[in-house]
Amino acid sequence: MKRPDIDDIAPPQTRHPNTPSPARRSNRRPGTTLLFPLAILLLSGCGQSRPPAPTAQPPTSSPPILPTPSGLNMVLLPAGQFVMGDNTGDPDEQPAHPVRVRAFMMDTCEVTQQAYERLTRKNPSKSKAPDRPVEQVDWYHAVLYCNLRSLKEGLQPCYDPNTLACNFAANGYRLPTEAEWEFACRAGTTTKYACGDDPARLRRVAWFKANAGQTTHPVGQKPANAWGLHDMHGNVAEWCQDIYHNTAYAQAQPDNPRGPTRGDRRVLRGGSWRSSADACRSSARHSENPRFADACFGADAYGFRCVKPAP
Repeated sequence: MKRPDIDDIAPPQTRHPNTPSPARRSNRRPGTTLLFPLAILLLSGCGQSRPPAPTAQPPTSSPPILPTPSGLNMVLLPAGQFVMGDNTGDPDEQPAHPVRVRAFMMDTCEVTQQAYERLTRKNPSKSKAPDRPVEQVDWYHAVLYCNLRSLKEGLQPCYDPNTLACNFAANGYRLPTEAEWEFACRAGTTTKYACGDDPARLRRVAWFKANAGQTTHPVGQKPANAWGLHDMHGNVAEWCQDIYHNTAYAQAQPDNPRGPTRGDRRVLRGGSWRSSADACRSSARHSENPRFADACFGADAYGFRCVKPAP
């Protein structure tokens, strides 16, 4: 059977916003300067009131790290419940609400250029190095990589090759839902970052605007969070499965939410080397066109990591 090429499917281009900076948030606050296109909190908001405590805390012990046939390590995250969002954050992060997620596996690091090129035979990255995260990857090529990785390991691909609709029952790789991503990023915490509320502490665990030197860095250089996941804050912003809507949380489902069913943008999470500390918060949200236009400001700060069902 012929191995599908990463460009076999080429969905119609979507027009990128005509903006001199990375794509703007639709719910941008007046007077807020976006250093990277993710949801921004004013520094004065740090250390203010917390969201409501969940009825059941997620596990706090270190989950097991398992190798995969592709050569990438994954963390087995058990099912749990947490409070998603931030009532002191931007409007699209509200209301904070309890969410339950099923057990799943997640890459310990962002997909590297070496791993991406091994399957796709291409490397679109601007700052090239085998151990740096692949970037300048749009949402469509991220999900096509997921399918190639599934086929390589003899798993059922999650994405329909024609529509790219996701089959969550498949045992292959896919992008994380927004709820899965935030659950994994928080790793049992309720603070602004997995390392606490103080933005100054972010330097220890993340590559962001204050310390990245205007470029990406090799994955896994910074300490992992409590669940063994590296670079959940900073380095590259990570594509999620969900369609973006600024009022999605008002209608969110409590069990394994998968986001809105309609919309022309997809969610990015975690902030990047371009981001302010506020844009790297665990609850910060951003959206982008899933298929880049000819010129996409900020594309060299977009990457991803994969998840798959727990065995």
